[in-house]
Amino acid sequence: MEHPENSEEYKGLTVNAGVEQLSSVNPYLTANRFARRALLSVQEYVDGILKGDRTILSKAVTLVESTRPEHQALAAQVIEKCLPYAGNSVRIGISGVPGAGKSTSIDAFGIHVLEGGGKLAVLAIDPSSEITKGSILGDKTRMERLSVHPNAFIRPSPTAGSLGGVARKTRETIILCEAAGYDKIFVETVGVGQSETAVHSMVDFFLLLQLAGTGDELQGIKRGIMEMADGIVINKADGDNEAKAELAARSFRNALHLFPMPESGWTPKVLTYSGFYGLRIKEVWDMIWEYFDFVRKNGYFEHRRNEQAKYWMYETINESIRNNFYFNANISDMLPEMEKKVLEGKLTSFAAAGILLDTYNAILSSK
Repeated sequence: MEHPENSEEYKGLTVNAGVEQLSSVNPYLTANRFARRALLSVQEYVDGILKGDRTILSKAVTLVESTRPEHQALAAQVIEKCLPYAGNSVRIGISGVPGAGKSTSIDAFGIHVLEGGGKLAVLAIDPSSEITKGSILGDKTRMERLSVHPNAFIRPSPTAGSLGGVARKTRETIILCEAAGYDKIFVETVGVGQSETAVHSMVDFFLLLQLAGTGDELQGIKRGIMEMADGIVINKADGDNEAKAELAARSFRNALHLFPMPESGWTPKVLTYSGFYGLRIKEVWDMIWEYFDFVRKNGYFEHRRNEQAKYWMYETINESIRNNFYFNANISDMLPEMEKKVLEGKLTSFAAAGILLDTYNAILSSK
């Protein structure tokens, strides 16, 4: 393009034509690089998982976590074929208030159990922001030794606003990990709250981490979470905090005596340890192995797994019915109108729900 400055009226001033503007896209990248990666076949997923291929296992877990119908259908087939190879692990849920040292403890516990051989999978449920819907998924950064261990597999999963859905997918991920040869499964929860009930329904041993010296020790003694715990450990029992940890442990032991005997017949124990300094890790794991010996001898181990399988059958039915209701085209069209009438005071919440449910039942009856 010729610049107007090069005309006769601007003698003595010359402007070069310059160079052609380059594209902001790297010319060495091809369109294929950005193409959607093709899914593997069901058999390719299964074969890779059974061989212990961590890359294919990760892809299969991503498939399980996907909300796309075609991915869910494929994941269901993979899980079904892996099911005969699952069930040969010990599943341990690890919970505690934020800051109790869950990730640090898992790193220490994981290295300890791997010293005895076998493989370990860590499934961390990470809370998603209610505002941005995003998750940091940074638990792996605090498991410095486990994250580079060849026999460890760490997989964080976002709650994405649906704890029940993530819990179901975590249970399916456990099946895939067991089929891949992981004989020890850790499930880390988001913290004390609703998630503990879901995690308790998929593990064999529920370990509760607590802290001492943070104020009223009885604040940590909540009946619901305490009744689920098979073992309680007071973390950060080192240095000047060791005496406080022992005092907190006595408070928890006294509280446990007030609770009815668990169905397993096992009396939960309370220990102190330090995950950061690696103190008394062996004592914690001796307690856990003692529990497994106890429940295997009295038959509770199999009973608990059977109850869990039944629980997840009903949970899957409930979730499927819920999804079918909300994804129904007629219902989704009616929802804004019902919401508006409720907000305007023309209908009560219960009446609006009744109309929607009656409409849904009429749709089902007409099919």
